[in-house]
Amino acid sequence: MSTTQSPQRLSKKLGLFDVYAIATGAMFSSGFFLLPGLAVAQTGGSAFLAYLAAGVLILPAMLSVAELSTAMPRAGGAYYFLDRAMGPLMGTIGGLGSWVALVLKSAFALIGLGAYLAVYVDVPIKPLAVSLTLVFAVVNVLGAKETAGLQRILVGALVGILGWYMAEGLLWMLEDPHARLTYSRMQPFVTKGIDGFFATIGLVFVSYAGLTKVASVAEEIREPDRNIPRGMILALVTATSIYALGVMLMELALPRADLMRDLTPVSTAGAVFFDGIGVEMGAWFIVAAAIAAFASTGNAGVMSAARYPLAMARDQLVPARFARLSRFGTPTAGIVVTAVAMIVCIVTLDIAAVAKLASAFQLALFGALCAAVIVMRESRIDYYRPGFRSPLYPWVQIAGILIPIWLIVEMGWLAVLFTGGVVVACIAWYLLYARRRVAREGAIFHVFARLGERSHLGLDAELRLILAERGLHTSDRFEAVVSRARVVELDSVVDIDAALAAGAGALADSLGLDRVVLARTFAAESRLGLMPVAGGVALPHLRTDRVDSPRMALVRLKQGLDFEGSPVPEPTKVFALVMLISPDAHPGRHLRILARLAERIDRDDFLPAWREAPDAAALKELLLRDDRFLVLDLDEEGPTAALVGRRVIDAPLPAGVFVSLVRRDNRSFVPRPAHPLLAGDRITLIGEPEALGAVRAEMLGEAPDDAAESS
Repeated sequence: MSTTQSPQRLSKKLGLFDVYAIATGAMFSSGFFLLPGLAVAQTGGSAFLAYLAAGVLILPAMLSVAELSTAMPRAGGAYYFLDRAMGPLMGTIGGLGSWVALVLKSAFALIGLGAYLAVYVDVPIKPLAVSLTLVFAVVNVLGAKETAGLQRILVGALVGILGWYMAEGLLWMLEDPHARLTYSRMQPFVTKGIDGFFATIGLVFVSYAGLTKVASVAEEIREPDRNIPRGMILALVTATSIYALGVMLMELALPRADLMRDLTPVSTAGAVFFDGIGVEMGAWFIVAAAIAAFASTGNAGVMSAARYPLAMARDQLVPARFARLSRFGTPTAGIVVTAVAMIVCIVTLDIAAVAKLASAFQLALFGALCAAVIVMRESRIDYYRPGFRSPLYPWVQIAGILIPIWLIVEMGWLAVLFTGGVVVACIAWYLLYARRRVAREGAIFHVFARLGERSHLGLDAELRLILAERGLHTSDRFEAVVSRARVVELDSVVDIDAALAAGAGALADSLGLDRVVLARTFAAESRLGLMPVAGGVALPHLRTDRVDSPRMALVRLKQGLDFEGSPVPEPTKVFALVMLISPDAHPGRHLRILARLAERIDRDDFLPAWREAPDAAALKELLLRDDRFLVLDLDEEGPTAALVGRRVIDAPLPAGVFVSLVRRDNRSFVPRPAHPLLAGDRITLIGEPEALGAVRAEMLGEAPDDAAESS
């Protein structure tokens, strides 16, 4: 049993719209407001198709990141995924490299904001960018919810104005479609052949690079299995539609020669579209959209970048101070160092040139993340259970590896050299600082294990814990499985075979199975070293087609037994067997129940409480004890009196709260809906934390917010 203190976890305060706002905001800045003229100069009228193709080519990276994020929703995004898949060296490259790239891109966005605003207002660009960096840093320190709130406002304004912009452009085009919607306006369509078109895809591809940065805040997202993939897909559809349609409208509205020289093409085209409300008013709306775009990229960049030092500090790859959270629950040290680095870049570098080079590293990172999905799947770790699985595996991932290589080559040798330099710097940091502080490997060693080499068992435990934290599906009925578990007390000294036989006998009696055969099956697992054992507790488990629902037996060994066998490196004293048998047809459910059990057992206070528990009901309560569980003693006087004399089905409880266990006269049973509740009963309630918080407040006088916060 581990006694290591768990790292502080970030609160889950972000929902679907927050995911959408972060991903969308990270994609809109120079790609739409500065690059279209350059894209047209490079490939001609096919520029809008280059944007459309880039949106399609980002799909492998998006699908891979969505899978990894739902399997491992932890702060740090690319760092965490690469570290757990390929080991701490690759994690260091992914973490530090991503942080550098985000710092440069975010700084460039704020410079771009100042440059766009300077077209209409005389402002000093660099001082404005520095001031905005400080503002975003302060907002980020105050909390993820506050940061996401600002992001929602910025992205809402941006998408709203650009939606209006598209509508005005389409209306302008439809006023005279024969004259305005013509192929001749886009001629020449491909000025430099297919090579020029491909090079333009590489140029504009980085406009979508911010899509996957939302993975760095996955730990703070509620229901990541649903919200991460949906938010990313909605963001990509929004960005691709606006990019492709917007650039096409610019090409139709502006003369080719003017568009190629224009560094503010959105504003210039807007002057054509917004003639109904006045050119000046339309221009100011475009400036507002540009400010929202660049500001949302800068804000999302600070938020995402600050999570990389946090995640790496948890794993001792950077100093521990970066793992500490402020009283606002934010990684202040990471936010501060990110803001300082951005300010240094703004003041000292040709940030536009360096930020474009950093895009090549982001492309390389996309390829590595696609490779990480292949490693995680081929490792066949039981607890790698993504809530979203990338379709067409492994062909999507293979394409995701090859596409960035091709695009980096199209960007030229300078981009390749910059990417190589970042990789070398990250390797140097790992060798000089981090290597002596870490002693783990990635999932890639599980692939080697299938070839007879070694695996990293610590990753199994970590993924198991993540699976438990993500929670069981409603169909898993964990609480019901525990509530109806058979309990066996063994007072005398026995060996492991006798203990397994006792528990198997209790299970066999309830399931109508042969107790001898079942006992031998569990014993075979023990001899093969397949039984998880930790901290005095063993988890014998198996799946069979002979049962139709999960069942459990709890065996308490008063004297303990000496257990020897793999994977336990040396003899250990076992005082508890938690035996689980599940249907063979539902391996995912079986693993989720095991993960929840292991998470309960792996607490420092579990074994002492188990050994001292007065009865079977108390043993079950130990396994159920969390914020989805509440025990009440019914009394004819006091707050619980409202439950006395009621049938279970008629109990005045909030929606989503159920009576799962009743203890009466030293006997525990799972109640039926018609069972009455009597004075002196001890009842076990299960339900969602918010609903149980209301019961705690009414029956025990506890503040409901306390329960909500604990969830």
